Amino acid sequence: MIKLKLRISAINPILIILFLLIPVLAISQDAMVLQDHQKYRKEVVENMQKVMGKLPKRSDFKRSDIMVIDSVIEQSFIRYNILFTVEKNEVLPLYLYIPIQRGAPKKLPAMLVLHETDPMGRKAVDGQGNKANRAHARELAQRGYIVVAPDFPSFGDTEDYDFETDRYKSGTMKGVFNHMRCVDLLQSRPDVDDNNIGVLGHSLGGHNAIFLAAIDERIKVAVSSCGWTQFDYYNIGAVAEKKYGGRLGPWSQTRYMPLLRTKYNLENKNVPFDFNLMISAIAPRAFFSVSPTRDSNFDFKGVKVGIELVEPIYRHLNSLDKLQVRYPDDAHDFPLESRKEAYNFIDKILSHTPRFTEFR
Repeated sequence: MIKLKLRISAINPILIILFLLIPVLAISQDAMVLQDHQKYRKEVVENMQKVMGKLPKRSDFKRSDIMVIDSVIEQSFIRYNILFTVEKNEVLPLYLYIPIQRGAPKKLPAMLVLHETDPMGRKAVDGQGNKANRAHARELAQRGYIVVAPDFPSFGDTEDYDFETDRYKSGTMKGVFNHMRCVDLLQSRPDVDDNNIGVLGHSLGGHNAIFLAAIDERIKVAVSSCGWTQFDYYNIGAVAEKKYGGRLGPWSQTRYMPLLRTKYNLENKNVPFDFNLMISAIAPRAFFSVSPTRDSNFDFKGVKVGIELVEPIYRHLNSLDKLQVRYPDDAHDFPLESRKEAYNFIDKILSHTPRFTEFR
């Protein structure tokens, strides 16, 4: 064995100082990257609020805000039907799924599950509708997650919601506020691991998942199925475009973001945000997209363009493995194999060993 002997006196003292400082410099550089990204994220959130309206402050959570209407006991979980007073005179109907634990109880990860454009609202993600591949809340509860599934304003039990008299500039911001209050509810529970909370949604729920995760840093993982494409690629067809007065017309409905019409004239080049920016604001937290190649609404080509713009951000933050996308050969749907991949991704990010993995 060759032994190397170095005389300290022969080494440049400046090199010694630099060598000792390398770990500190590396940490400082990482901190600077994250600090710069926080500034970027703040700007994205501010621009979202220019279109969605200002995000109201949330009051402290109170146990009296929760009213249990009924409950259903199933083999692996209990589903509670709840009225949640998210703010004075603002009541949100939701389902809360609590897995049945045997033995010493432990804290569990939690998921917020957001429904698509379906009159049934939260009942759809419980599998009560006639569409396949929609029982996301039930499936995640069976896997052992505590799950909250709320109605989006004007759906489900909020079908008579009055957007004209509420305090929000958009239904989208009302949804964001409700969903942040759902995270408050989850964090208030002693059986929730409040460092491991995610959100998943399909279609309407898919882009609402992105909106929430971009704004609320408590969300550790977001899954969006058929929920987005770059605005340049959003396709509603010529007939619908004429009906709504422009490509972004559907987004400007009262229940979504009316300022897109009244403030930005449905011109996507004038809108101060796009999906690649919001997903970049989620970084370095985890994001999983399911974007079928035959989705006639959210063109997967626009998803590919958006992902290409997002990848450098995740790479810069050393989190490229936390950015995942799947392009199944399917229409506007959340097919079984894609759901399984999404659930496995959630399990990994939230450090969860699922109880049940076989779904049909």
